[in-house]
Amino acid sequence: MATRSKSSQRWLKEHFSDPFVKKAQAEGLRSRAAYKLEELVERDRLLKPGMVVVDLGAAPGGWSQWVRAELERLSPQEPGRVVALDILEMPTLAGVEFLHGDFRDDDVLSRLEQSLGKTLVDLVLSDMAPNKSGVDAVDQPRAMHLAELAMEFADRHLKPGGAFLIKLFQGVGFDDYVRQLRRRYAKVAIRKPAASRKRSPEVYALAQGKLPGSPAA
Repeated sequence: MATRSKSSQRWLKEHFSDPFVKKAQAEGLRSRAAYKLEELVERDRLLKPGMVVVDLGAAPGGWSQWVRAELERLSPQEPGRVVALDILEMPTLAGVEFLHGDFRDDDVLSRLEQSLGKTLVDLVLSDMAPNKSGVDAVDQPRAMHLAELAMEFADRHLKPGGAFLIKLFQGVGFDDYVRQLRRRYAKVAIRKPAASRKRSPEVYALAQGKLPGSPAA
């Protein structure tokens, strides 16, 4: 068996000593990413009883799992809906509607839209990221393409006043994307939650209060 590279060994050591990884394992959560979402959502009290939430790039399910549990905690009588999508398979989560497919494919997007019917969404979450090649000139455009698709989805399906939370990578196209968000939403903030690794270029854009006159209208 080939010896693991030093960078791979470093990543594994960092991963298994990560306090958020240990906490997720202890609490039965599918990923440490749930703690990023928890911080982002609770700071702005984004979740309300009976909400319809769409989770793009959901696998392995940490975000959907946390949202489902939190909605049920807020109101067991009004549990709302959680609809998740990912190109990867995701083990079943009770109370989460999962669609397997590539968000970049029109037929997969069509299936997602059909599952929503005429229901407008209260909150769109996107933790999508492309498979990394390690070449920024390749990876950043791929990441921004996914971000543009997620924004277009929110344009069409998010109700006026709704919120959009998306993972972005700082680099080419980032500033322009944030400007586009500011034209669509009443308030836009860039956040880096404590559970986000400091050396990672990822940040989260939280856009709240979708404007009635935004491109979806």
